[in-house]
Amino acid sequence: MPDSAKALTVCTVTALVVVTAYTVTLGGSGWLWFAWVVLGLVTLGAHTARRN
Repeated sequence: MPDSAKALTVCTVTALVVVTAYTVTLGGSGWLWFAWVVLGLVTLGAHTARRN
């Protein structure tokens, strides 16, 4: 896995932890979850593009 894909994966997992902590402490935010889903899809796309 290239370094950029690894870095993107780390950012995605870190963002998941932050969004989850935010939701637990301050309540849910649909926009934060939407942004995380978009980031996850970008990460998935980066991994898929690197395989081809």
